[in-house]
Amino acid sequence: MARKDYVKGGRTQAKKKPRKSAPPKRPWKVIILACLMLGGFSYGLYTLSQDPEPAKPARIDTTIKENTSAKKSSEDIPPLPEEKWDYVKTLPEREVKVVPKAEVLSKIPYIMQCGAYKSRSQADGRKVDIAFQGINSKIVQRKGSSWYRVILGTYARKRDAERDKHKLQRAKIEPCIIMKDPTH
Repeated sequence: MARKDYVKGGRTQAKKKPRKSAPPKRPWKVIILACLMLGGFSYGLYTLSQDPEPAKPARIDTTIKENTSAKKSSEDIPPLPEEKWDYVKTLPEREVKVVPKAEVLSKIPYIMQCGAYKSRSQADGRKVDIAFQGINSKIVQRKGSSWYRVILGTYARKRDAERDKHKLQRAKIEPCIIMKDPTH
């Protein structure tokens, strides 16, 4: 049902006749400014075209000067300086010994979790995907929980876990998180 507008109260408005609009005003200031700029540019081009060509420089006979300057240049040139730096010769012979910092191993090993699933079949599917990458994994279910977690590792160093994580990422197996083993 159509809604009725009670505010207008049924009054109808008379249609207004469209007014004839006045012709648009021309921007005289802009037109005059453009004409002045065009005139100034034209005058500048005209004055540049009317400039006389510059006089050509007089040719000087340099044959005499070349002979004397050749004698002076061979006498005035000092001998080549000897190089102070010998790093070009000594650099290949030099050997730098780097002593790496001692690696601190954590007492708690690292594990990587690559999924938690409600059904055992989903967890087995993820375990198979990981096995195709050459990495061993296991499925763990905590007591009192209905979730099956796919766990990789234990890793003595986090770097080893990161290497396996990157290997799985290249195979589009994500998300995997690295954490310290909570059972230790």
